[in-house]
Amino acid sequence: MEVLLRQMQHSQNDQDSLSVLTQLVAALRPAKSHDHVAAINNIRALCYLLEQHPDYRAWLRKALFALLDNTRQVDLYTETGILLNESMVTAVKRRIGAKLLPPISNPEHFSDLLGQIFHRRDDYQWLDAIPDEVWHELGRAAHMEELGPGELPPHIRLQQLEAIQVLSCRISAIGLEPEIIRNHPEVERFESPFVRLNAEILAYIEKYRHDLTARRVPDEDHRHLLVLLSQCETIMGKVWRYASKNGVSVSLTYHLLRLKQHIDRLKLLFELVDPTAPHGPPLIRLFKELVKAENRKTSVTDVMRENTELLALQITEHASHTGEHYTTDSRGEWMGMFRSAAGAGVVVGFMALIKILIAKAHLPLLLEAFAFSMNYALGFMLVHLLHCTIATKQPAMTAASIAAALPPPGSKKLEGYSNLVELIVKVIRTQLIAILGNVALAMPVALAIAWFWWQQTGVHVVGLEKADHLLNDLKPLTGLGVPHAAIAGVCLFLAGLISGYYDNKALYNRIPERIAALPLLNKLFGERRSQQFGRYIEHNLGALAGNFYFGCMLGCIGTVGILLGLPIDIRHITFSAANVSYALAANDFVLPWWTLGWAMLGVALIGATNLITSFVLALWVALRSRKRRLGELRPVVGLIWRRFWHKPIDFLIAPKVVAEPKDEPKP
Repeated sequence: MEVLLRQMQHSQNDQDSLSVLTQLVAALRPAKSHDHVAAINNIRALCYLLEQHPDYRAWLRKALFALLDNTRQVDLYTETGILLNESMVTAVKRRIGAKLLPPISNPEHFSDLLGQIFHRRDDYQWLDAIPDEVWHELGRAAHMEELGPGELPPHIRLQQLEAIQVLSCRISAIGLEPEIIRNHPEVERFESPFVRLNAEILAYIEKYRHDLTARRVPDEDHRHLLVLLSQCETIMGKVWRYASKNGVSVSLTYHLLRLKQHIDRLKLLFELVDPTAPHGPPLIRLFKELVKAENRKTSVTDVMRENTELLALQITEHASHTGEHYTTDSRGEWMGMFRSAAGAGVVVGFMALIKILIAKAHLPLLLEAFAFSMNYALGFMLVHLLHCTIATKQPAMTAASIAAALPPPGSKKLEGYSNLVELIVKVIRTQLIAILGNVALAMPVALAIAWFWWQQTGVHVVGLEKADHLLNDLKPLTGLGVPHAAIAGVCLFLAGLISGYYDNKALYNRIPERIAALPLLNKLFGERRSQQFGRYIEHNLGALAGNFYFGCMLGCIGTVGILLGLPIDIRHITFSAANVSYALAANDFVLPWWTLGWAMLGVALIGATNLITSFVLALWVALRSRKRRLGELRPVVGLIWRRFWHKPIDFLIAPKVVAEPKDEPKP
């Protein structure tokens, strides 16, 4: 490191300074990004050398200010770490393009030089791990505090002022976006702080520049500008709350995220240009932000995660409201769930027959996929219209309810998990009775259909070869029953997200009200029936869409597997149970007990895989949307185990009388 500092003294131009600074950072960089101790020790070693050799620190400061004084920093402050004025799709495409074909570095822009100095993608990790006090030590070792407001190169301060002006213009533009105003109509009735902010900042910058030109310390007060920024943030909060109740879109999330980033950066720049405030803390924060943004500037996952966070929360929230109907408290509700699931089992028995007949028709692949999809989709939609329940739909819905029932972050009291444990108990017993209802009716209905078919036609629905194939498909590993059941579980998870998405879309686009106001619908059916239909769409659009797309996924995956030459297919517990009945009928209603036993074991494993896969995925998304982690559920495992030993019957059968919740003591 000392050799590099000596070389820095002989650098004659900016390019030499850039090269030596890059090598200096390479010397400070630990061998492993997570080795925080080595990073801290390297920084302190540099502090020692700078303290011992005044010429080293003089040349280090000279090299830094030479790069800053001869480059433009406006884009560094206004674009690095801030989303651009583009759609999320465009941002993703641009980042993918930058990964495949990196852009040319511009030596006149300091943001590009910063990317060259900290060129490793994980540099921000070890930089962020270094405590602020160590950075302060480095600043003192370089004697940066000796630089008064008037000693800082004017070019740097002017660049910061220009960046403040650019950021204020963009904040005003974003704050007046039609989508923002739509979710906060009061902006149209009162003077918008977004408009006043730009005018006040222009006056502030003009006075500040006049002081710099006169070579005196600026004495401008920016506290009134912080008040305006606070008012802008208040409007943002109101828009967030309004969107939480009335739906949200990706574009609205994008606008709000950009607005927050611009306001945060503007506040940071105000701290930097304030001659009366210490520059160390804001400079350290800005430095870490800029390096991380440069390291992650081609990350696609960052854009996707940031822009879909609120939408994911809304989707899982709507799924959570739906999930409330998939839990039972009393014995009456529990039996009602059994009847609802039994009705779905009857429908699935006929759907399994139709699928077998479609397969026997040997249609062209694409037509067969379409026929399978319509059979599944229309059948599942019919199940919903009849107010029946497909058991495997429950996990994707109830997972969001479980995530919402978690105690506040940082809560270490086990009492806070009591409501969550009781919810999980309800989910388990409701899930078990729903599966029982599906299977208990799907099998006898399919058996009755097969018997009736044999009586009327003299032949079985399926031949012996097809029956052997159906039974082989139930084998967990050799028949790929479990892997195919996992694929169906993924489809169930996606169907849950689709349901939440369409519920959110119905609210955000006010689809029910628009349907109820259709002139043709009012003319044909009258105003009252039109409004009833609009309300039905409001409460059922998500469920109908989820069932339709779920059916399409189940119907197409097998064909996709054939086209790709891959062993891809789906297995669903209720259809698998119905297929056992059709295979039993093909064998003249007689099967060896071990064959039937293995078939039922396969059905059970398929059902477990369906449920576990969809539940884990849905729970993961629900927790991520709330910025929670799966690890927070660890205390629940022991509590559920104790709850099971205390009263195991509650996991199987709902109580006759619902216990009244205890009144919590008032603070």
